Amino acid sequence: MVAPALRRSRGYPDAVRPPLPRQLAAAALAVATVVGAGACSSSAPARLTPSTTAAATPAPTATLLPTDESTGSAVGELPDGFPAALVPVPPGAEVLVATVDPVPGSSLVAISLNVRTTQSTRELLAAVEAPLLDAGFEPTKAPTRDPALAARSALSGPKDQWVMIGVLDTDDARTMTLSGQVRADDA
Repeated sequence: MVAPALRRSRGYPDAVRPPLPRQLAAAALAVATVVGAGACSSSAPARLTPSTTAAATPAPTATLLPTDESTGSAVGELPDGFPAALVPVPPGAEVLVATVDPVPGSSLVAISLNVRTTQSTRELLAAVEAPLLDAGFEPTKAPTRDPALAARSALSGPKDQWVMIGVLDTDDARTMTLSGQVRADDA
């Protein structure tokens, strides 16, 4: 502990005294009175019991995935309405999570697809890009290079369609994240 004189000389504030036992007892009594008052139905003094002092366990209030009927989300599989013909799951890949959501005021859907696979980065990109290129999408320059990713790809399609792909290498496996906006009639 730093001596009070030394504390002041180094710019430390004066020591704060710990509460006296009587002050602690008074504070505890005030808390017990407030807590106990809610549990009592008579004028008898309140007694603290484990049931009156135990904190309530909060209940979960939200899920991680949207539950709106207009949104399709699925873990481990593709949701209904996902455009699998345009954006197929690469052979041998495990779907982690996928979503499809209508874009208000258009015939487009917003999609996302996250998969894990042992395919090489090149094979993975080829499997995902081939159907998009066949549908008229063209490679575009990805907005920024991310050194944490093994590969990054961006494609733009007709009528405000686009897809972005990122591949992360982890040891001998890859995780691919794809997001985009495509025509709903391809769904």
